[in-house]
Amino acid sequence: MKLRGFAALLAWLGLVSPALGQTLPAEPIAFADGHVTIGGDVSATYGSDDSRGFFNYTDYEHSALRMLRIDLSGALNPTGRVALLAEVRTENFDQLQPYAFYVRVRPWKRRPFDINVGRVPPTFGAFARRTYPSDNPLIGYPLGYQYLTTLRPDSVAGSADELLQKRSSGWLVRYQYGSQTLDRGVPLVSAFRWDTGVQVHAGDDNGPVSGAVSVTTGTLANPLFTDDNGGRQIAGRLQLRPLAGLILGASASRGPFVTDTAARGAVGDGHDGEFTQTAWGADVEYSRSYYLVRFEAIDSRWTMPVVRGPAITNPLAALSTSVEGRYKIMPGFYVAGRVDHLGFSDITGTPGTMPWDAPVTRIEAGGGFSIQRNLLLKIAVQHDVRDGGRLAPKGTFGAGQLVYWF
Repeated sequence: MKLRGFAALLAWLGLVSPALGQTLPAEPIAFADGHVTIGGDVSATYGSDDSRGFFNYTDYEHSALRMLRIDLSGALNPTGRVALLAEVRTENFDQLQPYAFYVRVRPWKRRPFDINVGRVPPTFGAFARRTYPSDNPLIGYPLGYQYLTTLRPDSVAGSADELLQKRSSGWLVRYQYGSQTLDRGVPLVSAFRWDTGVQVHAGDDNGPVSGAVSVTTGTLANPLFTDDNGGRQIAGRLQLRPLAGLILGASASRGPFVTDTAARGAVGDGHDGEFTQTAWGADVEYSRSYYLVRFEAIDSRWTMPVVRGPAITNPLAALSTSVEGRYKIMPGFYVAGRVDHLGFSDITGTPGTMPWDAPVTRIEAGGGFSIQRNLLLKIAVQHDVRDGGRLAPKGTFGAGQLVYWF
């Protein structure tokens, strides 16, 4: 992105933001005596061109640094025990996506116990529960939730050599078995789609202990609306608040990853449900006075078909670690930073022994200014480094983002 264009964007945001703040609603819209509420958020992001490295490519084939995202959510709560919640989303006006649609049942009004059925909120991880732009102190996403690896559920490699040839090509990849259409790979955990199934949540998230368990159709890397392999993912999360300002979280999940069609094309019948994604997560958050610090680690392991030599060494592991911090300098203004690393386990092929995908490190720094309580301007600079692969090995990107929510 040219510096002149970036300056023009900031000038435009500065001119229009006060006008927006005077005319747009600041609270969710409620009617029918509060039984129906409507809310939403809009984020407009413009940043550097990342088409040489595809470091910021997302599930829906957009750059997280060049995106107009609109969310509209609604809740119908006719009684205190049953509610219908839904959310639709569009990115860059491509198409309207049903992001969330579920029924929430509370058997006891005075006990924090919910049963959610449908396209339900995430069970696994910490960042997955705060993916809205207003909750993210920066503009980019943690690598574990956004960076596209070279694995696909519907197209699988026949050998270690074939997999190693695709390193860093997760934005557009295909393999010998399964679908032959070029398509994107998957992240460790998708921050852009919710899974479909049943979730049970107990405890107040602001209380000392809370937890959730879910059974869904897809996996963390590939949430689904309809099943493609006859299996179910089981996921769980436990959260503790032992001290004021301190949050400790642990998550786990396991479910079939490879589609039936791809698995049978690679190794024949009789292997349904064998090729899974298993993940473990740990997260810590501590806040006090003017600062906030967060840490999250995700260990994901995929068991893939072994077709021929040189054989793929199972499981294929990936480890994502992220540390971020935010400091409020004065009312309405903060600075923030995040350091990320995504590494991969080694496999051995004809070229030698090396990680099955190219490791990535990301450093992002920026800040935000609250024009009003629900109108936020963010500016950030991001630097990415990739160790190996066929795409650009590094890149530095600047971006600005205006976020409005009600």
